[in-house]
Amino acid sequence: MHYFTISQLAQEFDVSTRTIRYYEERGLLAPIRTESGQRLYTKKERAKLKLILRGKRFGFSLEEIHEMIALFDEDRTGKKQLEKTVEYGRRKLKEVSDRIDDLLQLKAEMEAMLSDFERRLREWEESDG
Repeated sequence: MHYFTISQLAQEFDVSTRTIRYYEERGLLAPIRTESGQRLYTKKERAKLKLILRGKRFGFSLEEIHEMIALFDEDRTGKKQLEKTVEYGRRKLKEVSDRIDDLLQLKAEMEAMLSDFERRLREWEESDG
């Protein structure tokens, strides 16, 4: 069986070893330990780390990621994990859409304010000139 060291995974995924240890502390990863205490990661643990990092990139909390990983361990077909991922994905997509709506409203307000300021500045310049 092929194992990965923490340094190899950190380099491969461009994260710190501290980040990987943190995920272990949170119960997301479970490396095996050598007699000297070195962490060794199986292909399964490497795949979990990849899922964790992908989940973080998409804005999922560690708790949500932990639940999705745990569901796969319970149901090897992956159906429960997929259902939960879809549920979380829909929720996250709604959050992103709401955030976009908020930002578009903020942009419109800022554009209106800037336009008003530019108009006032032109009026001052015209009255001074």
